Parts: sequence; C-alpha cells; structure tokens
Amino acid sequence: MEVSKAMHAKADWVSADTPVSEVARMMMVDDIGALPVGKNDRLIGMITDRDIALRIVAENRDPKRTTAEDVMSKGIVYCMTNETVEDAIHLMTQKQIRRLAVLDEHKRLAGMLSLGDISHAVGREMSGELLKTVSAHHA
Repeated sequence: MEVSKAMHAKADWVSADTPVSEVARMMMVDDIGALPVGKNDRLIGMITDRDIALRIVAENRDPKRTTAEDVMSKGIVYCMTNETVEDAIHLMTQKQIRRLAVLDEHKRLAGMLSLGDISHAVGREMSGELLKTVSAHHA
C-alpha cells in the first residue's frame, strides 16, 4: 500500500518564528502532537508536544517569547507519498520515531503518517512490531 493511502492528508506546518504558545494552541485545536517547522520555503524540523514539555515547561521558558525554531527537534525525517507503507515503517523503526512528514513529488508537505495511521492501514503484526520498536526505552 502506498503512503498516500494511509497518511493523514490534512497537515499544517508552522513558520520557524511562530511563538510556542501559538504552536501549542494549534496542537490543542487540531488534537495533534507534532507540527513540521518551515523556514525559507523548506521544512527544517519538527516540534512535538514533548519538545514543549521538556524545553519550555521544564526549563521555565516563556512560550510567548520562545519560537518553534528555538525548541524544535532539528532536521526532518520524511517519506514520499508514492513510497510503500512498509518502507515508511522501516524508516520509522530505524529512526525510532512515531510520526513522519509526507512529501509529494514537488517536495511539498502532503500529509503526516503516524503510528495510528499505520495501525489502520496494515496488519496487527506489522504495526505491533513498529510500536514495540519506537516505544522501546532509549539507551
């Protein structure tokens, strides 16, 4: 199955200079845990609810004055819409990540692929192995 058939097609992204308070508000409204971050028409990272908890709340930083770029996980791991879900699972397993940005043939954000999307698209065995791998305690 192609990633385009399994992914969540509605995907927003935030500009690098977006205040973290606005990022958190977007996450709350859309009930999501991660947003890609862009700068100069390129994706440069991903900001997650975990980034906000550890790099804003735990460090007592001001979310109105701190930007997405200040606290995001740098770099972006992605797959393409025409790749197979199995290839995406392999990448997620290798990188131990729970979400992938999905890019189209023009390298534009087309969607997001999450563990939940995969669990609906493939069998229990394959999605179970992915969950086990990405949920393993990091050394």
